Amino acid sequence: MLIRSQHSGPEALTPLAHGGDLAAARLLFPGAPEPFIDLSTGINPHPYPLPTLAPDIFARLPDRSAIRRLAAVAAAAYGAPSTDHVLPAPGTQVLLPQVARLVRPGSAAILRTSYMEHMRAAELAGHDAHMVADVAELGAADLAVVVNPNNPDGRIVPRDMLLRMADELRPRGGLLVVDESFADVAPAGTSLAGDVGTGNIVVLRSFGKFFGLAGLRLGFAITSPDLIARLDAILGPWAVSGPAVATGQAALADREWQANAVARLTDAALRLDRLLCGTGLKITGGTSLYRLVSSPQAPDVFNHLGRAGILIRRFDDEPTWLRFGLPSGEDAWRRVSEALARFA
Repeated sequence: MLIRSQHSGPEALTPLAHGGDLAAARLLFPGAPEPFIDLSTGINPHPYPLPTLAPDIFARLPDRSAIRRLAAVAAAAYGAPSTDHVLPAPGTQVLLPQVARLVRPGSAAILRTSYMEHMRAAELAGHDAHMVADVAELGAADLAVVVNPNNPDGRIVPRDMLLRMADELRPRGGLLVVDESFADVAPAGTSLAGDVGTGNIVVLRSFGKFFGLAGLRLGFAITSPDLIARLDAILGPWAVSGPAVATGQAALADREWQANAVARLTDAALRLDRLLCGTGLKITGGTSLYRLVSSPQAPDVFNHLGRAGILIRRFDDEPTWLRFGLPSGEDAWRRVSEALARFA
């Protein structure tokens, strides 16, 4: 939500709560040229090509056997122990408060600075939620949350460190939640999807970000079969749409497309690096889906680009930070380059 102050102009509004809100951007910058270029998200700008879907897939309820097949393909793609360890869901966002309710209300610790929806979801589940600065501080919580790779700085907590944390939590009934929404572009060996059999680890995987189909609303919980059963009961039947099931199954099985997408994103991120460094912005982190920069002029950069019809992500708790996603085509690259050059 945008809250207006008593002053006028773009600076009178609080920072956007999330990326991707072009309606809010147009309110902030009513005279900006169209079309708006949205660099405020970490979504692949080159989406997976939609498969041809039979018309009746929109007219009937999703088949439970089809959802089971999707879970099997996801288990193979993400390295889960088995199909029984995977639950498809209508996006990971829906899962956050439900996963937080898997442990009784107590203390929730989220490794900072990260996706703020984890804090909100933990509070909705009745936890006393707070951010911590170090992995070691997670051990005292009932619910420990790590985004890995982290959004927005791309920090990766080593797998062995997370497994030790899960071991520390287990005797007290504590739960480790690892949000791997950007793990598709992380180095091999980062994911904990293969380790969920220990019983107190929940891995969350986003489909829409890497495959560039955020509007499809598809994500996965990967955890022990007993926790899968609890989450499945909460979500109820037909939680995932038929089109999402069919598209997800095709995309997750398409290893060639995935490998090509990783290479393409890597090249695009390096191109963005050159563009940002050429204008004096300091790159402080990120993944190949986005870059985080730091600048004392961050508010001015945000407003300058906004007036040029380019939306980037700013942060109310870190006013010197800006996150840049990837432009989607040569015209977008040109407009971003020219706008940054005019600021510099």
